[in-house]
Amino acid sequence: MHTAITDNGTREPLVLDIAAVMSAPDLDARFEESAHRILADLVREGAALGWVDPPSRGEVAELLDRVTSEAHAGNAALRAAYIGRQLVGLGYWQRYARPTHRPHADLEKVAVGAAAQGRGVGRALVTALVADARRAGIEVLTLDARGDNGNALRLYRSLGFTEYGRLPDFVAVGERRYDKVFYMLDFRSAG
Repeated sequence: MHTAITDNGTREPLVLDIAAVMSAPDLDARFEESAHRILADLVREGAALGWVDPPSRGEVAELLDRVTSEAHAGNAALRAAYIGRQLVGLGYWQRYARPTHRPHADLEKVAVGAAAQGRGVGRALVTALVADARRAGIEVLTLDARGDNGNALRLYRSLGFTEYGRLPDFVAVGERRYDKVFYMLDFRSAG
């Protein structure tokens, strides 16, 4: 789904799919660098994004290449949120690889830069990704989050996700331990 890219002067996030980002040379040229900055800064500040140490630029490039390739094949969706022409957040889901799990996908990362937090960017990203999953015929969209990430857990619940499991003290960050919380959004029951 392509979206016209305009800066209408609002400070509302504009959420684009990866095809729209790649078709805008000024956005595409800075996407990888900006995504790396957001992810590395968030991890440096203790965000629960799957890394203990900030990811390298190469790790982020590899991740974005893999997800973009999967998105082109219909097995993922990658969204980027902009305020003005600045990338302020990104998120993606991917189908499960096992043949018996193919109707399902996992929302793997939603990251919003510190300066844009509390401005509806996370909600806009997740809402767009949920809509992408519905269009792709996903039956169940799952995710896991660190138990101390209260803002994210509240956001997911407000968008219809329900908790279906928890592993106490499963996530290890140095000496600290956190619950791993599992959420799902079942489109089959939504009619």
